[in-house]
Amino acid sequence: MRRLGAVRTRPQEEEEVRVTSTSAGPGDPAPEVLQEAAAVFGLLASPVRLHILWLLAQGEHNVTSLAERVGHALPAVSQHLGKLRLAGLVDARRAGRHTVYFASDPAVGAMVEQVVGGAGEPSAPPRRLRSATA
Repeated sequence: MRRLGAVRTRPQEEEEVRVTSTSAGPGDPAPEVLQEAAAVFGLLASPVRLHILWLLAQGEHNVTSLAERVGHALPAVSQHLGKLRLAGLVDARRAGRHTVYFASDPAVGAMVEQVVGGAGEPSAPPRRLRSATA
């Protein structure tokens, strides 16, 4: 049985890696900030919402063009946009009879572009942190 705070190493490695501290340091973000960030990342776990945010980082779109680009029905895209707006990641403005959507924070758009842009590049396969039976 594994102890909490210890990371399993390969059999040929002698040293055990341990978590050295559980208390927050002077520059660490507040727990509330981490909770909010985790909620945002959870929201972006949806490939459709991530695609929508990526498109909005490229420029403004109305719901019809977003639905065509992501390949989902208008009501579904509207629902995703509502969630992204509630999280403060997307904003909207009226343009005549239409509503156009855009990424509300350029930094979020840049992060999504970096993550999505880097996803197509060859890299080492992700390490599995736990076995499926653990």
